[in-house]
Amino acid sequence: MTSPAPAHPLRWRILGLLGVAQLMLILDVTVVAIALPHIETDLGLSRQAVTWTVSAYTLAFGGLMLLGGRTADLIGAKRVVLAGLLIFTAASLVTGLAGSAGMLLGGRVAQGVGAAMLSPAALSLVVSLFDGDERNRALGVWSALGGGGAALGVLLGGALTAGPGWPWVFYVNVPIGLVIILALARMLPRQQAAKPRPRLDVLGALLVTASSGALIYALIRAGDDGWLTAATGWLVLLAATGYLAFTVRQKTAVSPMMDVSLLVRRPVATGTFLILMATALMIAVFFLGTFYFQHGKDYGALRTGLLFLPVAVATMFGANLTGRMIARSGPRPPAVAGLLAAAAGMALPALSLHPLNVVIGTAVAGAGTGAMFVVASATALGQVAPHESGIASGIVSTFHEFGASLGAAVISSVAAASLTGDTFDGFTDGFVLAAVAAAVGALAAAALTPPRDRPARAASPGT
Repeated sequence: MTSPAPAHPLRWRILGLLGVAQLMLILDVTVVAIALPHIETDLGLSRQAVTWTVSAYTLAFGGLMLLGGRTADLIGAKRVVLAGLLIFTAASLVTGLAGSAGMLLGGRVAQGVGAAMLSPAALSLVVSLFDGDERNRALGVWSALGGGGAALGVLLGGALTAGPGWPWVFYVNVPIGLVIILALARMLPRQQAAKPRPRLDVLGALLVTASSGALIYALIRAGDDGWLTAATGWLVLLAATGYLAFTVRQKTAVSPMMDVSLLVRRPVATGTFLILMATALMIAVFFLGTFYFQHGKDYGALRTGLLFLPVAVATMFGANLTGRMIARSGPRPPAVAGLLAAAAGMALPALSLHPLNVVIGTAVAGAGTGAMFVVASATALGQVAPHESGIASGIVSTFHEFGASLGAAVISSVAAASLTGDTFDGFTDGFVLAAVAAAVGALAAAALTPPRDRPARAASPGT
């Protein structure tokens, strides 16, 4: 047995810097959600452009993430982290300076490209810098950034939008990004690229991203043109054809982006379904809530951010509680309970649209989605071979971002009447749809989620 390489003396500082960089990527979903009504007013955005402000970022992020991981293997994680962070920082400046919908959306796409490079490469560095128990601790810190990002995002988004203005939601990334780039360039060790250099499946990345873009465009257009129009049908068909072509490509490519056969395995399929539902419901909560409070009730951005704080806290509580329980109960009970909690929470404002009901209901739904995030990762990654864990993790992360894109597209179209007019009916319809989707999801989770794995349970006390 060979002796391990000496640990990098600055590994914990590097983890802190990489963690802040990852936090910026997470923040750029929830922090922007609070600012959306102000961006819409200042730039005169259409409802479709408002929706793309969320979806363009998450679509580029999710669609190119596996390609970013492959690039890190090809040329080294350090280079990809620095390049991704530089692109994200520059794109944040461009987005903050935006004076039109085109410039805004172009900046958001570029932010997504930078995020897709940065996130998997940064995680690769964390894994390589730590070993043994220290690696588990480092990965625990990394995983905790999701819940913390949601809480910080709503407060930061409200404070910046109410204070210096919505452009600072993006400008704040610039000085932080530059400092991290300079520090990491000096502190990160040089890395050798992988010996058998994998090829980049650029065609595969383009196919899955373009197909998802066509589907999201169809869902966004449906809010204006109708759900059963020929245009919507053709776009959905185009997306389905693109996904089929992507599947064929992955089976024939020399170095495919993902092993699509993993998606037919019950644990991985269940995990991807749950992460898709959890992220879509989370985005529905923020999208409906922020427009209801600011557009419907004329609340300020800071007040809205504070009203969302219970949602963020409940999400972290649900995730923490589920993390403690899942080893004893197995994944099925918390998966079903999380979706039922989300359904009940969304049903409360659907039955009676009142600010207090929205706060309480979205907080309950947040606890449910927090539970789903934990179950999704544990289910998808807990029963795969060690050499498949990286690919399975990439699949889950990709569906996480696609869930955000789809959730924003669907909920925006369903709530279109309230987003563009003076009626509250669209908000009610949005909460009804979210509640029904979560309830149906609970039935699906009860049927799909694997029962408790006996061998895994025996090994769980050490985790």
